[in-house]
Amino acid sequence: MAEEPVSAPQSSSAAASLGHSVIPIVNKLQDIFAQLGSTSIIELPQVAVVGSQSSGKSSVLEALVGRDFLPRGSDICTRRPLVLQLVQTKRKPDGTEDEYGEFLHLPKKKFYDFAEIRREIQTETDREAGGNKGVSDKQIRLKIYSPNVLDITLVDLPGITKVPVGDQPSDIEARIRTIILSYIKHPSCLILAVTPANADLANSDALQIAGTADPDGYRTIGVITKLDIMDRGTDARNFLLGKVIPLRLGYVGVVNRSQELHTEADVLDRILR
Repeated sequence: MAEEPVSAPQSSSAAASLGHSVIPIVNKLQDIFAQLGSTSIIELPQVAVVGSQSSGKSSVLEALVGRDFLPRGSDICTRRPLVLQLVQTKRKPDGTEDEYGEFLHLPKKKFYDFAEIRREIQTETDREAGGNKGVSDKQIRLKIYSPNVLDITLVDLPGITKVPVGDQPSDIEARIRTIILSYIKHPSCLILAVTPANADLANSDALQIAGTADPDGYRTIGVITKLDIMDRGTDARNFLLGKVIPLRLGYVGVVNRSQELHTEADVLDRILR
């Protein structure tokens, strides 16, 4: 009598269960390596968000988390790599949920107020990089526990800038590119290359540096931001369809938070005009 084949759903379920068991262990090992100042030889898949300064990188990352918690402003905001480990938790029996964050440099302190998380990121950034726009390659490691997230690691990297300001050195662009490449060069890193819709995609810093680390395009997804503040008469259709710069994995359009309010119909009109 022939043996019954093992069903695919059971195999997939076992693999998923194994993944959920291994991820917390490897995350813990990476935290230990970070505290010791050494680099982990264990590379888990992670998603790195890259782009030029004020391109909307942080807003993309916040959209993935579903919370506003990152510093904002017109100047450079991300001045240290932020390694964000998302940990999926279960809802309580009564249906309520706890969402909170924990920093590696403040063990056992839980942040339930996400505005307080933003302030702590700013404080810790200033402590290491100074308060006058300086940039450091030293990580800030943050875990967010929530039933509304997936178990994944996200990395928010400093935005590419060409003109030094404040305490930034004259070679600030080269330094930031070195920081970015140190993360996105790994084959396990998925790259979200962020470019605002009101910029020239052909000159995108994000796509350029992503192409350096991933020349075959197997790990790069293009993200077009700020679709709601495009100039009248401009068209994002060719961007999103990959007709300007083709990408193997394509493009995703994102509407960032804006001081100017737009209706959904207005946004769609600007995209599809």
